[in-house]
Formats: sequence, C-alpha cells, structure tokens
Amino acid sequence: MDAAYIDRLGPADEIRHGRLPDPLPGPADVLVEVTATAVNHVDTFVRSGAWRTPLTFPFVIGRDLVGTVAATGERVSGFAPGDRVWSLSMGYAGRPGAAAERVAVPADHLHHLPAGADPVDAVALAHPAATAHAALFRCGRLRAGETVAVVGAGGNVGGAAVALAVDAGARVVAVASAHDADYCAKLGADAVVDRAAPDVHRRLARQCPDGVDVYVDAAGRNEVDHALGVLARRGRIVLLAGMRTRAVIPVGDLYLLDRTVTGFAISQASTGELARAVADLGPLIADGRLRPREVEVLPLEAAAEAHRAVETGRARGRRFVLRVGEGAGRT
Repeated sequence: MDAAYIDRLGPADEIRHGRLPDPLPGPADVLVEVTATAVNHVDTFVRSGAWRTPLTFPFVIGRDLVGTVAATGERVSGFAPGDRVWSLSMGYAGRPGAAAERVAVPADHLHHLPAGADPVDAVALAHPAATAHAALFRCGRLRAGETVAVVGAGGNVGGAAVALAVDAGARVVAVASAHDADYCAKLGADAVVDRAAPDVHRRLARQCPDGVDVYVDAAGRNEVDHALGVLARRGRIVLLAGMRTRAVIPVGDLYLLDRTVTGFAISQASTGELARAVADLGPLIADGRLRPREVEVLPLEAAAEAHRAVETGRARGRRFVLRVGEGAGRT
C-alpha cells in the first residue's frame, strides 16, 4: 500500500512516500480504506520527537482520517464494510498513523461519519474542533448564558471554539488579529478585540463588565496574570498551546475568587471523551454549521511539504488535507 512514513525521528525531510505492507488487523480492529488524512501541529511534534510517544518504525505519520470500512475483526460490532467512518486518535500511543491507503483502527477509536458530512471538511475539522470542544465543555464546563473569551479566535482551534460556544448559547468575545475581525463576526462572536492592541486586556474587560466565565487561549500566549484580571468569580482559564511559554500566576487572584487554570492536550483525552466530542461535532459538520476556514488538498506524496508549511507558520488559518483515496478531490 502507499503510505507516508518515517524510519526515524527528525525533520520533515525524514518523511518518505512509498510502499509498505498492508496492516494486519486484530480481532478488535477495523480495516479502513482511507480517503483523506489531515496534517496537524501535533503530527510534527510526534515526527520530530518533540512529544515522545510509543511508536514502531517504519512509522506511518498522521492522526486523523476519514474513509470506508473494508473489513472488521471478529470481536467488532457496529461497523460493516462500506460504512463511512472517521478517526481522530491514530499515530500515537503505539497506534500506527493515518497517512496510508489502509489503516487498522481499533474499533473504540473509530466513529461513523454522519450522512451529508463532507470528508474533506470532516478530516480538516477533526483535530481542531475536538480540541475546542474538550476545552470548552470538559475543561471549561461551559454553560449556556456564560461569557467566553477566545484568544487566537482567527485560527483553526480558536475559530472552532467561537462557533461551538455560540452554538451552545454563550456570549463570545473573540481576541484576534484585526484582519480576522470579519471572520470572527461571521462565526457569531458578539465582539472582537484586537490582540495587537497595547491595552488588549483593558479592551477585553470593557467588553465583559461582569467578567469572563471561560477564557480559552488557543494562541499560546498564556498571559495568565492578565487573564485572571478579567475573569469572573469561579471563572476558568484553559491553556492548550505554547509548550515553551512560562506563565506568571498571581496566586491571590486565583484562589480568592475560586478561579481555576487548566492545562489541556487533546492527546490526553480518553476514548469516551473523544466519542462525546465526535457525537456533538458530527451533526454540526454535516449541516454546515461548523466549517474549516480554508483547506488545501494535496496528494499523499506532499506530506513533507505540508509538515514544513505547518512548522514554518505558512499554514496560518489553513488546513492541509492529504488525499489518499477516492472522494477527496476538492481543492
């Protein structure tokens, strides 16, 4: 089968495109004919070794996939050949990656793709939207009527967070670059604050006179000291980017008003948590309420090019999808 893979950890130049043996699914696995896979920042972390996780060489890269069931193991129920499916948890923790013609996916990591969902949109949204969902609802415990601030709202995770929070009945203030203001407004943000303004946190506070209930930093700025200044009583800060940042936390501002700061990575989500995110996201993708901002579809052999674009920042606001099989021809 065709695959994009590495023989050792390293830069994007280590990615190879070639033939590998077909996977041998176990009794609890589903063999999936892959239609498309996406390229995420976390994929570059795994490939480079920045984030250590068990893997076996040659290692097929990639985390997310959409495809069609080809066969099921003897202990698998609920899936049948021909079913359209997606997965967003391959390529780490000992599981092979998604960038191949065929992947053996553990059944508990596989989900039915809703009728009407575009496969390119679905795979492009899988990682950022699931991240935003968990940040808002699992870590942020968001409830209808609360106020949400999303830092980095013009990006893929931030944009998904805005759309999901609006859909949940929250009042959303987006913190984004000035040229992203129209995009954030179209997502439903009630207000947009220019993240480049020198008084950005004072502007955010003016937009949230009763305080922010859930503050999601999808940009990795992690200015916790300033964020606490705009947080409501029992407000929640969720940090999910910026591995190398070092935050200052004024402890008194944190505990005197019952506030919390939570770190979160989607790769730590349980299979049950991922399943709940997928169940909520699928209908939103199928009916068009949740869409990627910009998608570029590339052939599988362009995997190294896509990784380089993500690492150098050329992918800002854009999702790269690698076409593997039929049905992912959109450009």
